[in-house]
Amino acid sequence: MSDPAIPPAPLGEPEGPVAPATLEERAALPAPLVREDLRTTWDLTDLIVFAVYSLGMLWLLTNVVASIAIAKFGVPLERIAQVSTTDARFIVCRQVLWFLCLLLYMYAVIRRRSAGPFWRALGWRGLRSGALGAPFLALILLLVGCAVAIAADVASEFYSTQKHLPIEALFSSRRSVLYLMAYGLLVAPLAEETVFRGFIYPVLARKFGIFAGITLTGILFGLVHVPQLLGGWGQIATLVAVGMALTAVRAALGSVAASYMLHLGYNGFLFGGYWVATSALRHLPN
Repeated sequence: MSDPAIPPAPLGEPEGPVAPATLEERAALPAPLVREDLRTTWDLTDLIVFAVYSLGMLWLLTNVVASIAIAKFGVPLERIAQVSTTDARFIVCRQVLWFLCLLLYMYAVIRRRSAGPFWRALGWRGLRSGALGAPFLALILLLVGCAVAIAADVASEFYSTQKHLPIEALFSSRRSVLYLMAYGLLVAPLAEETVFRGFIYPVLARKFGIFAGITLTGILFGLVHVPQLLGGWGQIATLVAVGMALTAVRAALGSVAASYMLHLGYNGFLFGGYWVATSALRHLPN
């Protein structure tokens, strides 16, 4: 017999707790089957919108920077298409602005659904060092990044690319290389790890599984570099493999900081090797 002091539940409404309806409510619940570093308040739909937004902003910023180059720096209109693909200043400026726009989108998505720390939501957590100290683990990751760069350099010896790659035009002058070095060490690892391993990977891993998430994120990472390496399919395949390695480290250690250190070691070794090989950029190859 039911207790008369407790009114019966209304018809059509379930007794007991009601399942949360919104994405942010579901993300706030304990999820024993989902690793903490994969829990996000955004989903696959947000990634699709993000992809459209990213391409749209890239097109817009290319035209904005081109207009500034024509109006303020006197670049002839008939040369602007060439400048947009071969001038390091143009490309670096556009890429930095592009990352800021992407960061703004991610901030808006996260802040609309959560009041938690922004960077932690994107996977930027402290390195879980275990018996090792965090600084020592960071050093190991830097060295592993150097090893990955050596492996990529060795793999390039087996390519048979017959045409000049678009990226080669960016290494035509000392000033141009310095722009690329600054971008490759100060901006690219931060930007690419935040976007690929922080924003994209967790959703793909939840949706399709860890292994598929690592694979798909690596493929997307390689595809983003296609315009620089068009025609060099061996180089593109190598970057896909590098992207998978970066994502695997992020998955294993549960932190974007881990893949960032690996990425920094990778870029640092490549640019450092180029600096040494060209005698501090005094002897650039033709």
